[in-house]
Amino acid sequence: MADDQVLTDMLTMLDRSPGVLALRVCVIELLIERQRFADALAHCGTALGHDPGNAQVLGLMMRCTTALSGGSPAPAPDATPAPGSTAAASAAQPDFDWAAAEDEVGDIIEPAFVHGVPSEFVTDEDAATVERPSLRLADVGGMSEVKQQLDLTLLGPLRNPELAKAFGTSARGGLLLYGPPGCGKTFIASAVAGELGANFYPIEITDILDIYTGASERNVHSIFEMARRNAPCVLFLDEVDALGHKRSQMQASTTMRTVVNQLLTEMDSATHSNEGVFVLGATNHPWDVDVALRRPGRFDRMIFVGLPDLAARTSILHYHLRDRPVAGIDLNALAAHTDGLSGADLAHVCTSATQLAMADSMRSGEVRPVGMADIQAALAQIRPSTGAWFESARNVVEFANGDGSYDDLALYLKRLKRR
Repeated sequence: MADDQVLTDMLTMLDRSPGVLALRVCVIELLIERQRFADALAHCGTALGHDPGNAQVLGLMMRCTTALSGGSPAPAPDATPAPGSTAAASAAQPDFDWAAAEDEVGDIIEPAFVHGVPSEFVTDEDAATVERPSLRLADVGGMSEVKQQLDLTLLGPLRNPELAKAFGTSARGGLLLYGPPGCGKTFIASAVAGELGANFYPIEITDILDIYTGASERNVHSIFEMARRNAPCVLFLDEVDALGHKRSQMQASTTMRTVVNQLLTEMDSATHSNEGVFVLGATNHPWDVDVALRRPGRFDRMIFVGLPDLAARTSILHYHLRDRPVAGIDLNALAAHTDGLSGADLAHVCTSATQLAMADSMRSGEVRPVGMADIQAALAQIRPSTGAWFESARNVVEFANGDGSYDDLALYLKRLKRR
């Protein structure tokens, strides 16, 4: 009875905080212990809606589906495989030729410029925030134009310092990735760090802003100091438009104006040595970024990251379906019919299709893998999430591109026939 009360209390807490994944995982494990597999499976679907690639939840889902199909649920593993690991990928069903799909997506090519980062670069204080990504640009499906721009503006000068010096160019300053939401800017930034063999330090606006006077500015300084301490390091600033908004539009917010001033100071090579620190930013609205942040030595270069192309969509769909029970999935056909969807939209499609298959399995009492019909039903319910962004982008190109900053965006919109 006491154990039942624990489960009841946890379910009550989950009703109040449905987004707490760790709490939901505990509930799933308790339900499996009580052999309430259908209830546990429903919670698995909800958990995967919050975190589609969570290996622990996927493992619990497989135990539930195995038990519902009449088999004995597999024992809980001693260690949860990391997403993308060989152990996690082994959950894929044999009736789908994932090896062939991997060949179509493309082999991973070892980059020419990769070097190890000694462990002494990362202190105990920094270990929880500074990462060492294993991603490479070869892991990013498609997006060939973005990769070429990265090679030209950042990777090329770093690989060939003498040649860059001869031509009077360098990789100093910052690089701003911009484009519609949900198209992989953070993923690309992590891959750049992996390509350089550098540490990766991702920062969001919530890591900086503080309610106390002066604390936000101190946070900005501390973040840059940590990046310098762990050089070589890619310092990734997400939502730069929110952090470095135009000061001319913030007369009423003294705090945010001083935060922008501090950010300018930290990025200025005249006041700080940022040797070995490569600052990458991401924004959906570069036209809202303060003009001083776009001057030479700061975010003086921009790369447009558009909607995923055919190869990228194939890779994204493969990634989000790889650990789920599937049958009869034609990745190429799916990728061809999902033009206009962002990476986040594609992840939503895969999650929704999985939930449809799980719901059908619970009704019949037999496990049915995700099929093309589920994907098509999910696609019929989901609309592109980037429509409003493209409307704003079109207005910027038409009325605020006098200096040519958004010529690449203009060409992209013209190619998509949105102008």
